[in-house]
Amino acid sequence: MDFPSTPLPDRRQSRDAVLAQLRDLKRDDRKWEEGKVFGLVYDAGPEHHALLRDAMALFEAENGLNVLAFPSIGLMSHDLVQLTGRLLGANAHGTSVAGHLTSGGTESLLQSVKVARDVARGRGVVRPNIICATSAHAAFTKAGQLFDVDVIRVPVGEDFRADVSAMEAAITPDTAMVVASAVSYPQGVIDDVTAIGALAADRGILCHVDACMGGFFLPFLTQLGRLDVPFDLSVPGVTSISADLHKYGYASKGVSVLCFSSEELARHQLFVTNDWLGGFYASTTMAGTKPASPIASAWASVMALGTEGLLELTAATDDAATAIKDAVRAHPALRLVGEPVMSVFAIAAENSTALDIFAVAERLAAEGWHVDRQHHPDSLHLTVHAGSVKATPAFIDALNRAIADVGTTRTENRSTTYATGD
Repeated sequence: MDFPSTPLPDRRQSRDAVLAQLRDLKRDDRKWEEGKVFGLVYDAGPEHHALLRDAMALFEAENGLNVLAFPSIGLMSHDLVQLTGRLLGANAHGTSVAGHLTSGGTESLLQSVKVARDVARGRGVVRPNIICATSAHAAFTKAGQLFDVDVIRVPVGEDFRADVSAMEAAITPDTAMVVASAVSYPQGVIDDVTAIGALAADRGILCHVDACMGGFFLPFLTQLGRLDVPFDLSVPGVTSISADLHKYGYASKGVSVLCFSSEELARHQLFVTNDWLGGFYASTTMAGTKPASPIASAWASVMALGTEGLLELTAATDDAATAIKDAVRAHPALRLVGEPVMSVFAIAAENSTALDIFAVAERLAAEGWHVDRQHHPDSLHLTVHAGSVKATPAFIDALNRAIADVGTTRTENRSTTYATGD
């Protein structure tokens, strides 16, 4: 996408002038406050966003690189790791929660691969590999490129869950880690974590569960009695898990948590050196400087919501997602891809030659709805969140209307853009 270039002004500009320009820049952005953006923004309401803004403003200048200078950041980070670990079964190992914050799901997945690589090198593997399904996040491929790790992707089954037999067959003496998703981003299904964890334990390798999408949703869905599927660190063989606070923890971008089954594994995430003139340097993240504002936002979010609030948001979101999924199941031209267990799912045409689902996406976009497009099969991807609840009836009407309007026409635009460059 081509953007116009704004030159550096010759003179200072007033605060009001700069803010006016920023508001003008936002003019064509999707109006997520109306509940029309399925993904990218997770909206727990205007009062909650006001809290996040205030929390971020309190820490807009501080740097989380050194918690000796700013111990408040260390305390908040510790709280977030501990409560996330307890939520995701870390206590099952009878040890304290071990883990670190990252800047988002991608960095959590990068770090999980980096840890697996280092552990494998410790046992003499020169060129490690990891095994994951084609449904596993693209960040694993990025990690492979960055850390010289081979990423071996295996097929999914008809249910779009990782094929455990294919995963087992792909393991070599150089395999460092197997991956399970809970849930997978494309279809919102939970892989067989129990079987994948057992496979890892049997082969003496690591097992990471990517719960970046589900980590702050599935535990509360379980507490509500709407889910009974093991997926976290309590599953034997699982050695690490990631969960994004800026998704269903309703924090500002970007904070994620990477938790491990032991302190020994967590230490592999740490980078330490003193081979320069600046002295001792240590970091748990890819970047050095760590913005404190997102950490404060995440801490404020979970402390304000508590278990009660997160249960309420999960229930309302799940109800809205269920209403959309039921509408899809009831429509003769549509089908769900797989059996999604939460508020992340994909919608495909029952007969792709009779209905072009990408043409439906274009019709929805013309009415201001933002939905991602995927392939294999062609489908619309929805991430329903608390902000979607108020717009759910309107979306169902818009979807039905778009299908009727599109008819048998097709679009030449077959792009499946999920993330873009700048």
